[in-house]
Amino acid sequence: MAEALAVAPVRAGKAERRRRLWRRFRRRPMPMAGLVLVAAFLLLALFGPLVTGDPSAQDYAATLAPPSGAHPLGTDDLGRDALARIAHGAQVSLQAGVLSTVLAMAVGIPIGLVSGFYRRWLDPIVMRLVDVTLAFPFLVFAVGLAAIIGPSLKGVVLALGFSQLPAVIRITRGEVLAIREMDYVAAAIADGAGDRHILLRYVLPNCANPLIVQATVAIPAAIIGEATLSFLGLGVQPPTPSWGVMLTTAQQYLDVAPWLAIWPGLMIALATLGFNLLGDGLRDVLDPRSAR
Repeated sequence: MAEALAVAPVRAGKAERRRRLWRRFRRRPMPMAGLVLVAAFLLLALFGPLVTGDPSAQDYAATLAPPSGAHPLGTDDLGRDALARIAHGAQVSLQAGVLSTVLAMAVGIPIGLVSGFYRRWLDPIVMRLVDVTLAFPFLVFAVGLAAIIGPSLKGVVLALGFSQLPAVIRITRGEVLAIREMDYVAAAIADGAGDRHILLRYVLPNCANPLIVQATVAIPAAIIGEATLSFLGLGVQPPTPSWGVMLTTAQQYLDVAPWLAIWPGLMIALATLGFNLLGDGLRDVLDPRSAR
């Protein structure tokens, strides 16, 4: 009974903090627009394929048809409905973006925690390896890994995930270096708390905010990366629909069917914009220095 009474104020405080953060977030129109865009793309990826039908169904009587009532976004060179392929391509792009970011976080956060907390001989080794990988631009590194792994959605996720890994490690390490000097960490050490308890109870929760923001920035970068790899033939392979694959097909018909390039390009731009606006809003809301 006493424990329940002690926990209740803590839960109430957390609930109040969440409500305060939500109030601060919804007062910002651009982040709210980003949230709406992200929610729209999630709904498109989840329910769009159920509504639009088979993206591989071919209608040779309507090849390269312009937008019409039967095909709202037109058709491609094989008579496949562009709207159905856009909806199924949203699944591929969001899977690549989310799964590669989750992979980078799952691998990079523990490495950054250990490197920043223990330092000594481990930190220089980890950071020199990170510096070497950061010498290569993100997309160049991803293209090289995708060429080694092989073209497939799994290969795209692995290539993009490991390409994002250096940035996650550096951000986590930087936060840990600052947090480990805080008084509450020193008090926990003086109280006899073990390293695992300190990392999980004090260090990791206080690293959460910048890592959440980093995730919202990494997802759109991965979406662009998936489109680039698919466009180069190193990502998702036809006939699986992907926004990058659709752009590859569209470049042959820019003069006669420009809508084939407009729609997937617009989807990539809007998805990237939505996640970036959402990330900017979360950064402003979660940063204590921006609170009034």
